[in-house]
Amino acid sequence: MTSTWPATPDVEPGPAPAWGQVGPAARALPTCTPPPASTTADVCVVGLGASGLSAALRLAERGADVVAVDAHGVASGAAGRNGGFLLAGLARFHHDAVASYGHARAVALYRWTLAELDRTVETLPPDVVRRVGSLRVAADAEEAADAAHMLRQLQADGLPAEAYEGPEGRGVLVPTDAVMDPHARCAVLAERAQAAGVRLYAPFRVDRLGDGLVTAGQARIRARRTVVAVDGGLEALLPELADRVTSVRLQMLATEPDDGVALSRPVYRRWGYDYVQQLPTGEILLGGCRDRGSAEEGAPPVPSDDVQRCLDAELRRLGATAPVVARWAARAAFTADRLPVCEEVRPGVLVVGGYSGHGNLVGTACGRSAADVALDGGRLALPA
Repeated sequence: MTSTWPATPDVEPGPAPAWGQVGPAARALPTCTPPPASTTADVCVVGLGASGLSAALRLAERGADVVAVDAHGVASGAAGRNGGFLLAGLARFHHDAVASYGHARAVALYRWTLAELDRTVETLPPDVVRRVGSLRVAADAEEAADAAHMLRQLQADGLPAEAYEGPEGRGVLVPTDAVMDPHARCAVLAERAQAAGVRLYAPFRVDRLGDGLVTAGQARIRARRTVVAVDGGLEALLPELADRVTSVRLQMLATEPDDGVALSRPVYRRWGYDYVQQLPTGEILLGGCRDRGSAEEGAPPVPSDDVQRCLDAELRRLGATAPVVARWAARAAFTADRLPVCEEVRPGVLVVGGYSGHGNLVGTACGRSAADVALDGGRLALPA
């Protein structure tokens, strides 16, 4: 089975993110080479975000001959443009996951992401990741009640969480969560993948996928298995997922260092619609307000005036006065049930994506699982 990924301008990356320019972890991304006219590999990985790079690195470390491709390059999508939160759990808060997926599965999924969090912290350089915990802060009484429910469920299941009251507000502290520079993480993973022998090709805009063949224009890659590790735009690459996956624009901004704000931990607020972290060097990186935009669903990855005005207002609420130095956007794929796609969608095509804005841990875990299934066979699926 094959498909076409339309060559539309709305999937081109918009303005560059501040990541890569600020903070102690700022790194240049490794360069990719243009694809040859024809090549072969044991496995072709489509997507050079964190999940695709994790899959490619795992494959190479296990001795496979690997080609990894991207329409634009390393970290060009949401993997290099997100808020940098490393939060255990999936897109739904834990008590909501229990209600939606059943208690045993929700706990298993949460513990799976906790293990991935430990692995991420252990394997990334200390300037890239900081294990400082995370805060969920309530914006009103209704959210405060929901946060209290979340806290009770986490503690009942023996998962790390504490009640919190401090300068950021009242809510829940998860002391084991972490924050990172997502751009730098992709740079590190890409460097390691190249050192392990992975061939990184870009630009490679997939137009046909299936039957052991991946093509982009005249360039052709033949591979026994293909791992698709794409989030935003996944439903365009694989139209059979269109009833399950919808791409949504996410927007962010960054300021110069601000001495008047002191955020020691990343903060989730307003049901997770707003999120902010402050770098050790003082810059504020703030995102969210997608529920206040006029047309974020299916929108191109370019900042919009309405959402950026909301982000500016949130900066003022925080007391920030430093100038904004960058505004950017990305596309993330959301699923109807908020569970990621992690399955063989076509024969020989293993797909991971649709992280509903929470791919920083789930994506890399899914990517490595797909790599193992590509080599060992078996069924690709989330933990039961």
